[in-house]
Amino acid sequence: MPLVLHQDTFQWYGIRSWQPADREGVGQLIAAVLAEYGLGWEPQGSDRDALEVETYYWQPGGEFWVVEDQAKIVGSAGYYPTHRGLKAVEIRKMYLHPQARGQGLGRYLLTKLEVAIQRRGFQTIWVETASVLQAAVKLYETSGYQPACGVETGRCDRIYAKILEK
Repeated sequence: MPLVLHQDTFQWYGIRSWQPADREGVGQLIAAVLAEYGLGWEPQGSDRDALEVETYYWQPGGEFWVVEDQAKIVGSAGYYPTHRGLKAVEIRKMYLHPQARGQGLGRYLLTKLEVAIQRRGFQTIWVETASVLQAAVKLYETSGYQPACGVETGRCDRIYAKILEK
């Protein structure tokens, strides 16, 4: 079980903590969104964390959420502590199905992640993305994330950091 159970709504979307029964649905969502942008799904590589949430998110003290529309998984988002600094986390696997885009849900999720991260005492947020994910790039850049160096994920070519106010 996650350390913190998350339950929220945005418009008609339900946002809740990931559960083991979500493993396949989250994997399918991420694979489909990546394919839409010509990026590969890497279940044994950089996407392994989405299939092993208990190990990658829960054990080190992070969270992983799913977004549902009438019991169908249409989004995901999570964070976990990272080696990139003291009290630092990395936001990972923030993906939305096309039907869930363009309504402010991505910005809402990012804001809620930031609040949860800050409540847990973290001070710096890192996020990697790919230039082809133009909406994601715009979201991070208009939400106070600053370009940084040190991309570690093969399909990503951008990295951003944000220092949270105390």
